[in-house]
Amino acid sequence: MAAQSTPGAPPTVRTRLTVNGVEVDRESDCRTTLLDFLRETLDLTGTKKGCNRGECGSCTLLVDERRVNACMILLASLHERRVTTIEGLARDERLHPVQQSFIDHDAFQCGFCTPGQIMSAVGCISEGHTRDDDDIREWMSGNICRCSAYPQITAAVRAASAG
Repeated sequence: MAAQSTPGAPPTVRTRLTVNGVEVDRESDCRTTLLDFLRETLDLTGTKKGCNRGECGSCTLLVDERRVNACMILLASLHERRVTTIEGLARDERLHPVQQSFIDHDAFQCGFCTPGQIMSAVGCISEGHTRDDDDIREWMSGNICRCSAYPQITAAVRAASAG
């Protein structure tokens, strides 16, 4: 993971990580965010770019099973880490239980925030923050839904956490 440099060019760094179960080894500009790398280099566009300041949660995904805002993480900091995006949740053409719960509870309207909401819900459930609706709302509060589908999102998370 040593930084490289070419006169007049921004420094680059080689990063090896696993994205949705696939090993990726790339050299990139040391200023590249995980969000931009996923969308522009790997063509994984499910993770959305909303505010690009870590405030809206549209870019939420999992790094080593923990929720993060991909717009706030530099790719260079993820050497040897595991990243899971919305594209990596389904298995063998079968939706992840949280994805299915969002469909079953009509927990989206325009859909822009849905990938981040689902990834945050997966993290919220695995972290054990689903005791009751207040707990779910608190721990999902980093994800904004401009369409205000919050009651349906809460119901979907509750149902998915119940198994």
